[in-house]
Amino acid sequence: MPYNGIMRLKRSFRDKKLIVFDLDGTLTESKSEIKPDMSGLLCKLLKTKPIAVIGGGKYQLFRTQFIAKFKCPKELFHNLFLFPTTSTSFYCYQNGWKKVYAKELSKREKKKIKKAFQEAFKEINYIKPKKTYGKVIEDRGTQITFSALGQEVVKVLGEKGIQLKTKWRDENTGVKLKLAEALQRRLPDMEVVAAGYTSIDVVRKGVDKAYGLRQIEKNIHVSLRDMLFVGDALFPGGNDYAARKTGVDCISVSGPKETKKFIRFLLKKQ
Repeated sequence: MPYNGIMRLKRSFRDKKLIVFDLDGTLTESKSEIKPDMSGLLCKLLKTKPIAVIGGGKYQLFRTQFIAKFKCPKELFHNLFLFPTTSTSFYCYQNGWKKVYAKELSKREKKKIKKAFQEAFKEINYIKPKKTYGKVIEDRGTQITFSALGQEVVKVLGEKGIQLKTKWRDENTGVKLKLAEALQRRLPDMEVVAAGYTSIDVVRKGVDKAYGLRQIEKNIHVSLRDMLFVGDALFPGGNDYAARKTGVDCISVSGPKETKKFIRFLLKKQ
C-alpha cells in the first residue's frame, strides 16, 4: 500500500516478525551513505525485531554505504541480515560479517552477458555520456550491472552525482528500456532488470525481489505472511514490484524521508 500518512497504516504491521528494506532509494539516496538519523531509527527498530536489507548493489557497496555508517551496538547485529545483489548472496553477523552463500555466475555466463551488452549497444545506437565515473559494466560476481554514468559517479561527485543520475533517468529512461529489451532478446535464459536510476542488472533467470524474499524466508525461517517489505519502486515496472508476487505485505515509500516516518510509526507504542 502507498504511504499516505500514519493514520492510513495498519496497526497489525507492528506485529510483523521481520521488516525487509530495500536499500537504494529507501534507506539511502542512490549509492549514498546512510544518514545519522536513519541509522538511529534503524538501531531502535533492531532492538525490537529482525531487519533484512536487500538491494542490487554488491556486498562491498553494502559495507561502505550502509554498515560503515550504521551506528548501533554490535550485539544487535545478530538481528540484521544483508542480501546484496538481489539476494544472490547472503551475509549474517557472527563476530564479524560472514558470507552464508553467493550464487556466482560462471565465466561462460559472464562472457555471454558482456558480449550481449556490446551487441545491444550497437543495435540501439547507444551514445554513452561524454564523461563516466568508474566502470560502466561491472562484474559483481553474482550479477553483471550496467550503470550509464559509471559505478563511481556518486562516490566521486557526491550530491552532484545524484543530480546527474536523476537528470539522466528523466531524459533517458526510454533508452534504458530499449537497451534492456535488446539484452533480454539475446539472453533468454537470464533475467534483465532495468533497476535504479541509471542501471540494468543481469542475473540468472527468476532472480528478482520475489526470489529474494523467498531466500529470506528460507534462510531466516520467517514466513512471508510474517514479513513486511518496504521499497521505493513497488509500481509496475519498478525493481521492487516483483515483491508483490509473493503476497507479502508491502509499504511503498517515495524515499528515505517517508521511510523514516514509517519506522517511527512501527516504533510507536500501541
